[in-house]
Amino acid sequence: MSGDYQLVPLANGLKTLFSASYGEKMHPGLGPLAEAELLYVHQLKIRERLPSTEEEFVIWDIGLGGAANAIAALQAVREIPGKLRLVSFDNTSEPLEFALNNSAALQYPVGYENQMADLLRERRVEFANGKCSVNWEFHLGDFPALLNSSSVIRHSNFPPPHAIFYDAFSPAKNPAMWTLPVFENLFRALDPARPCALTTYSRSTLLRTTLLLAGFFVGTGHATGLKEETTMAANRLDLIAEPLNARWLERAMRSDSAEPLREPVYSRAPLAPPTREKLRLAPQFIASQNPPST
Repeated sequence: MSGDYQLVPLANGLKTLFSASYGEKMHPGLGPLAEAELLYVHQLKIRERLPSTEEEFVIWDIGLGGAANAIAALQAVREIPGKLRLVSFDNTSEPLEFALNNSAALQYPVGYENQMADLLRERRVEFANGKCSVNWEFHLGDFPALLNSSSVIRHSNFPPPHAIFYDAFSPAKNPAMWTLPVFENLFRALDPARPCALTTYSRSTLLRTTLLLAGFFVGTGHATGLKEETTMAANRLDLIAEPLNARWLERAMRSDSAEPLREPVYSRAPLAPPTREKLRLAPQFIASQNPPST
């Protein structure tokens, strides 16, 4: 390993991973497992939706990192009969290996060390997770490039998701993962007949504008740790509890950092005139009458 990842303590005494190259901690608020549970498992209603899915329930885990989000999902469904398919993506396996090697200090990997080791070695592992049958696969490589390859995304062995965990490093440090083309390709990879919701830790106007222009319905998400608000997106409006409304749209029009990134270079800019018009025509602002949203 390169030594990029380190263990760092949090205010509550738990430990998490820190990436020296990005200069950011993973799950810096409540800690890896609690934050993953609140942000992803709870908000996306994984426990409630898995039993009602006749086929396998598919989660795209974008930004595998040290596998905290994936393990939070695994723990949440242990007592639920069904089939879970976890499709994890990352451009490096180093944080996964680091988390495995430091499982006792991190705590959350305990009990899943064998599965993590198999995932590192084989890129795929199938196992009984309590009452739930799990197929967990790891796609190592450049996620934007993978999304851009429609032949890969549409392959029968690469199923469209019911839920998406979007946990890349921040737009300022990792802009390639937050561009408008990435989210447009992600939206095209969804099955229109399969309801799918996405959550991520960012609440930025830039991100929300990007998601709306890519085709998603977008709303506010719950507080998690250091974040007083997060973001939800979906291909169906009824999956969003608190959709962004006209009041948010007015604020976005005045923001000095709302124009989507079209290239993998971070920048801050107000909405360009063509973007303003496209945003006003986003389906949720035309078709829905939303209550005030903060």
